[in-house]
Parts: sequence; structure tokens; C-alpha cells
Amino acid sequence: MTPLTTVESPAVVLPMAGIDTDQLIPARFMRRSRAEGYGPYLLHDLRNGPDGPRSNPLDDPAVAGSQVMIARRNFGCGSSREAAVYALADFGIRCVIAPSFGDIFSQNAVKNGLLPAIVSEEDAEALIAAEAMRRGQPLRIDLAAQQIVAGNLVVPFSIDPVWKTQLLNGWDEIDMTLAEAPAIAKFRERDQATRPWAVPQG
Repeated sequence: MTPLTTVESPAVVLPMAGIDTDQLIPARFMRRSRAEGYGPYLLHDLRNGPDGPRSNPLDDPAVAGSQVMIARRNFGCGSSREAAVYALADFGIRCVIAPSFGDIFSQNAVKNGLLPAIVSEEDAEALIAAEAMRRGQPLRIDLAAQQIVAGNLVVPFSIDPVWKTQLLNGWDEIDMTLAEAPAIAKFRERDQATRPWAVPQG
């Protein structure tokens, strides 16, 4: 997993609450191989209607290549499908900013190197309304400082400290365990000395 320290990018602003995993990628596209890339199907049914493409912030040329998405509360609610995160990641999104997230979505996001940055409702609205967003200017996300800078607006965000460590280092759960290898080895040495009878023989 690629470490995430800072992201500097224009942001796609979706001023909607309750964007669920079925909206992020409709189930019918999950029959396709991940190797094909799920990015083209991100928010497919919000971007396309029976008569063709609909206007959607995701397709605004001013934010082409964006790595950041801003939305309202309860982003990624609904089913537990990890494909919703695949669609975001394959589209190029590395951070979603919202007041709250679906629990399983957040876990899946971190496992795939995507930052779920939690901001207050007030700060989410301030970012959505920010002049820098309207102009397509890049904002800067600093994970170590847990800070978002958009023009003159500076907003703090929260994240679980374990997830923060994983993202900063590009670690999965196995990497997290291996990082404690010296402490684990010392524990085993002490335990074998105090409880030699507990060590399997042969």
C-alpha cells in the first residue's frame, strides 16, 4: 500500500448526505474483474440517466484528476461492499472528507490506502461553500497534522490513531504486527524463562 502523508489536489464537491455504497458503485458492475478497473463506474447512476450523461461534479473539467472528495454526513453507508472503495481508488480519489462515514466503509477505505477524514458539520459546509472549491483551486491535506487547508480556510479533521499510523506508513494489519517484532521477541524470551514448561518440546 502506498503511504499517504499529504494530498494536494482540487476537490470534487458532492453536497449530498447519505451517499451509500450502491450509489458509489451499482451492484451490476461488480460482476466485472477488478483488473479492468472500477473507476469508470463510480457514481454511475448519478452521472448517467436513461437519456445519457447527467451533469455531475465528478465530470467537471475544473476538477479533472482530483484526488479529494467532499460530501455531507453518512458517506459510504449501506452494504459492506469493498468495491465501493475500489471505485473511488481506481478513479484516483485518495481522501474523502465528510462529517461521518459508514463504519465498514471506513475500515475498507484504510485497507486500500484511502483517507476517511472526519470534519464537523460546520466545517464540511464551510469547505463546500469555500471560494477555493468554486474555482477548482487545490486544497492541501496534511495527515500528520490532521489539517485541511483550502485557501484561507484551515480545518482540522479526526481519524482513528491506528488507521493514521497505517496510512502514514502504508501498512496493513500484518505490517502493524511486524512493526512490533522486537517487543514480541522480548516477550517470548521472558515468557520462556518464567514458564519453560509451557514451551512445546520436540
